[in-house]
Amino acid sequence: MAQHSTTPRSTSASQETPTRAPEHDAGSAWALGGLVFAGVLMMVIGVMGILNGIAGIATDDVYTNIGSYVFEFSLTAWGWIHLAIGLGVLATGWFVIQGREWARAMGIALTSLVAIEYFMFLPYAPIWSLICIAIAVFVMWSLATSPDPRADHM
Repeated sequence: MAQHSTTPRSTSASQETPTRAPEHDAGSAWALGGLVFAGVLMMVIGVMGILNGIAGIATDDVYTNIGSYVFEFSLTAWGWIHLAIGLGVLATGWFVIQGREWARAMGIALTSLVAIEYFMFLPYAPIWSLICIAIAVFVMWSLATSPDPRADHM
């Protein structure tokens, strides 16, 4: 049988049980890490897009010309496309790392363009295009599924 004590307990600070950190802190760290990793990948793919663009603009003999293809552009046009999208992805990746709220949505939109761009660029550089598409899909998933790390502190 349990006995109930009628004496009041002391509530001094030294006898209180220590409070644990919220359990979602580890999840917040992972979410923040995932966002930072997505931002870094965006910056890398942006720089690579810029370099691809410069190579396409500077000389038309970097990539091989293909025969008849539905999405046929001149290699100089492809260079400008890579350069423009690369600059946008690089800048947006930086803002994702900085924690800007709008950058996640913009990052999803721009990496969607990267995936489409490299799908259309498949005949020119098939292996590199598949790598870029895979990175873009991973970044889109990471940006879309990572919870907002600031939502835990509200």
